Amino acid sequence: MADQIYAVSPVAPFDYELYEGDPDQLRTVDATPAQPNSYIDPASLKFKYRIGHGLFGAVWVATHHQSASDYDEYHEVAVKMLDPIKKDHVHKFLHKFEKLWVNLKSRQLQGVCWLHGISVVSDQICIALKSYEGSIGDRMGQLKGGKLPLADVLRYGIELARGVQQLHQIGFLVLNLKPTNFLLDENDHVVLGDFGIPYLLLGIAWRDPHLAFRPGTPNYMAPEQWQPGVRGPISYETDSWGFACSMIEMLTGTPPWFGRSVEEIHHSVVIHQEKPQVPSGLPPAVEDVLKGCFEYDFRNRPLMPDILQAFESSRKAVYNEGSWSGPGSNLFVDKLPRSGCSTWFLSKDPLQVGDTVRSRKALNTCKPLSLAVTEGVVVGIEKDSDRDGYVLVQIPNRHNQLRVNILALERVTSGFALGDWVRLIKENDKHSSLGILHSIQRDGSITVGFLGLETLWRGNSSEVKVVDPFSVGQFVRLKANIRTPQFEWPHKRGGAWASGKVSQILPNGCLVVRFPGRFVLRDESTCFLANPEEVERVSFDTCPGIVEKYELVEDFHWAVRPLAIAFSVFTAAKLGIFVGRNVGARINKRKRTQKPNDVQNQEGQSGANAAWLPPTVANILFKEGTPVSNSR
Repeated sequence: MADQIYAVSPVAPFDYELYEGDPDQLRTVDATPAQPNSYIDPASLKFKYRIGHGLFGAVWVATHHQSASDYDEYHEVAVKMLDPIKKDHVHKFLHKFEKLWVNLKSRQLQGVCWLHGISVVSDQICIALKSYEGSIGDRMGQLKGGKLPLADVLRYGIELARGVQQLHQIGFLVLNLKPTNFLLDENDHVVLGDFGIPYLLLGIAWRDPHLAFRPGTPNYMAPEQWQPGVRGPISYETDSWGFACSMIEMLTGTPPWFGRSVEEIHHSVVIHQEKPQVPSGLPPAVEDVLKGCFEYDFRNRPLMPDILQAFESSRKAVYNEGSWSGPGSNLFVDKLPRSGCSTWFLSKDPLQVGDTVRSRKALNTCKPLSLAVTEGVVVGIEKDSDRDGYVLVQIPNRHNQLRVNILALERVTSGFALGDWVRLIKENDKHSSLGILHSIQRDGSITVGFLGLETLWRGNSSEVKVVDPFSVGQFVRLKANIRTPQFEWPHKRGGAWASGKVSQILPNGCLVVRFPGRFVLRDESTCFLANPEEVERVSFDTCPGIVEKYELVEDFHWAVRPLAIAFSVFTAAKLGIFVGRNVGARINKRKRTQKPNDVQNQEGQSGANAAWLPPTVANILFKEGTPVSNSR
C-alpha cells in the first residue's frame, strides 16, 4: 500500500555477564547500543570550494575531521549548504533529519547516499555526505547525444527504484529525482544523492521572505507538487512521476519540457494536464509503467514495487524484428471501462478471504459500476496472475456463492472504503475537515487527503464519518453564508454567486469547477477551484420556484439566455404577424361577400357620416380623396 510506513523499532537494551577466567568473578556489562549521533561539530568541517548551486542552496567540497582516542581520520565529503531558514525553524528541521538519520543508519539502506551528518555553520544548515565519482547526469554529458543505452537505463532504473522504495518504507519521499542527483560509486552502481531534502523542508520557512519554496525541480515535478496544500497531497506516487521523467531524460538525452520557462511548465502540467512523451521502442512493460507514472491523479499511478517489477522483467526481454519477446513483453495496463481507475490503483488493496466487499464505485462518482454485490464476504480467491483473478463472494440470504472479477470489488472495513468522502468528527481550523479516504487498513488506521494539508492525514476510522460525496457533473454554488470564499468565484448579474459544474475532483477533495453559463474571452479563466466545505449542490429538486429553475438552466450554457431572448422576440413577431393576417383576412372576406346595394347604401351612409367627421379621420377610414360636405 502507498500509505504504509514502517517505523523503526528501537533496539531493546540488554546486559550480559563478562567471563574473564574466574567463573566466580563474573562482571555484568550494559550492552545497550548507542544511538547514532547525526550532529557534526562545525569546527571539524573545513570547506574547500563550491562545486555547484541548486534550488535549495550550494554544494561544497569539504574535509571532515573525525578523531577519538583510537583513531584520527580525514574524509573528503560533499556538503549541501541550504539557504538560510528562519532561526525558529532550525530545530524543527534538525529533528526531521534526526529521524531520517536513525532510520538510514539502523537499516543500512544501500540505495541511498552515505550520510556523515549535519551541522549548522554561520546559521546555515550543512549536510555532509560521502563524495562520489560523479552522477548519471555527468556521464550523460560525456556521451554523444547525451543518452544512455537501454541496458544501462534498465540497470540503473532497477537500482534507483530499490533506493526510492527503501526511503518510502521508512516514510520519506524524495521529491527531487533527476539524473544529476543519481550518484555513481567506484563500481558503477547508482545511489540517491538527494534523500528527500524537499520533503524535509515542507513546513519550513526561508529567512528571506522573497525566496519562494518549490518542493522539487520544475521539469520533474508532478502536478500535485506545485501546490501541495491545494492540489495535493503529495504521496509515494509523486516520486513515480519524477522517476519516469528521469528515465525519459536518460533514454532521450533531453529532460521533459526542455526549453520552457517555469510558468510555461506549470501551465502545461497543472492547467492543461499535458504529459511528457514516452519514447517508442521500449519493452512493453517499461513503456506501460512509464505512461502510468504520468496519470494526473496520483492514485492511478504505479508504486515503486510496480516499477521495479516492470524493469526487472524487461531486462531479459529480447527485441527481434520490430517486436519484443520475453517476460517483459506481455504486461498491459489500462483503465477499466467506465471506472476511471487504472489497474495500478486497483492492485494497491489486494483482497483476502474474510474481507467484506461491495461492487466498486467509479473514481470521483457516487454510482457503483454494477449492482452485482451490495455487500458480501470473500470466501475464496482464484488468482490468475499477480493483478487479476476471481473471488468467490458469499452474499447474505443467497445460497450459491457468486464468482466475481477481483477488480470489480472494493474492500469495506468498519463501513469505509477507498474513495469515500469523510468528515472529521472533531473540526479542525488549520485545514478542511471534509476530504477523501485514500486507504484503510484492516485494523482501522486510515489516511485521508484534506484541502490545506501538504501530505496525507493519518488517523483512525473512529475519528471520521462518511458523508454524501461530490461527483463529477454535479452543479454547485457557494453557500449563502459565504461572503469571502477561499478561492475566486464568479458572480452572476445582480451580484449573486454563479452556479458551476464540477469537472474534476482532486485527491484532497478540492473541486475544479467550470461555469458553462459564463461567456468568457480567450484570456479569461475558464475553471475555478472550490473548497468543498464552502459549496452546496444545486439541482432542479433544490430550486424552490420556476424563476430559480430557469436561472439554473441559464447556468448550463452561456447561450441559453440570448437564445431565450431571441426566441421571445421571434415568438412575439410571429404572433403579431399571425394576428395581423387573420384580421386582414376577415376584413377582405367580408368585403367580397357584400351586395352591390349594400355597397351603395354603405357609400351613402359613409358620405353622410363623413360630413360629421374631421377630414383627416374620414380620409383614413374611408380612403376618400376630398371630404364631401352637405350644406343645408
